[in-house]
Amino acid sequence: MANYAYLRVSTDSQDVLNQKHGILEYANKTGLADLVFVEDSVSGAKKWRQRKLGALLEGMTEGDTIVFSEVTRMARSALQVLEILELCMEKQLRVYIAKQNMQLDGSLQSKIIATMLGLAGEIEREFIRMRTKEALAARKAAGYQLGRPKGEAKTLKLDARREQIEKYLGMGLGIRETARLIDAAPSTLSDYVKRRGL
Repeated sequence: MANYAYLRVSTDSQDVLNQKHGILEYANKTGLADLVFVEDSVSGAKKWRQRKLGALLEGMTEGDTIVFSEVTRMARSALQVLEILELCMEKQLRVYIAKQNMQLDGSLQSKIIATMLGLAGEIEREFIRMRTKEALAARKAAGYQLGRPKGEAKTLKLDARREQIEKYLGMGLGIRETARLIDAAPSTLSDYVKRRGL
């Protein structure tokens, strides 16, 4: 029997460390050992079967354990949360939710709790969207310009590394090699070189 922990963040700039810390604390309390962490950087709006979670659950077998830091890390919608739980119950997997200190065992009570938590998360996100929209409308009404300023930026992200870039390109290195050396995406460097006429 294997023990897995699924970690999901919506963007590359977010960090899974908080989720991992919470799961490890929970695992220590409950005696779960040898956790295999599966990390995903994808929006919760994307169907769970199209994420690493889908492949992970399909590969798990009876008696295996999966730990989530909280219900909202499973999926954004209550319907998807229920689909995930249904598959877990069919395959007789053990499901733990660390933050809520829950073990979902397929009983009606655990399904109701999971649905309520999923709905609460969905409602919270909707309120956040509404508040953001209202705040942006208020700023616009107050005369603030929203979004990125028009026209080209005076300074670019790679300006601080211009000397290095010129040096590497002057040595005959290509865009890819130079990008690797300055830890930048080749497309970003290529755009920079064009815009700065290097």
